[in-house]
Amino acid sequence: MLDYPGRGAATVWEPEPGPDASALDSLLGAPRTTVPRLLAEPLPTVELARRLGVTPSAVSRHLRVLHATGLVTRARDGRHVLYRRSPLGEQLAAA
Repeated sequence: MLDYPGRGAATVWEPEPGPDASALDSLLGAPRTTVPRLLAEPLPTVELARRLGVTPSAVSRHLRVLHATGLVTRARDGRHVLYRRSPLGEQLAAA
């Protein structure tokens, strides 16, 4: 008679590990995860660029992708377009 433990049986009763915050940076890249974190308040592209120390065109590219994926919303305010986190973006920033 052979007796051996089944694979994975030792981890059945252990709690599931929580989410890894650095995994999101690896998936999206640091700039695209930093932008939603900065959008706790509505901001225009030029202000985001100033805070990140990059060009407005670079921020605009990131915002275009984030808007297309539903992570940020935009609304016109005079000559500026203000960006803010969507509810999905809020969940992302909280993680």
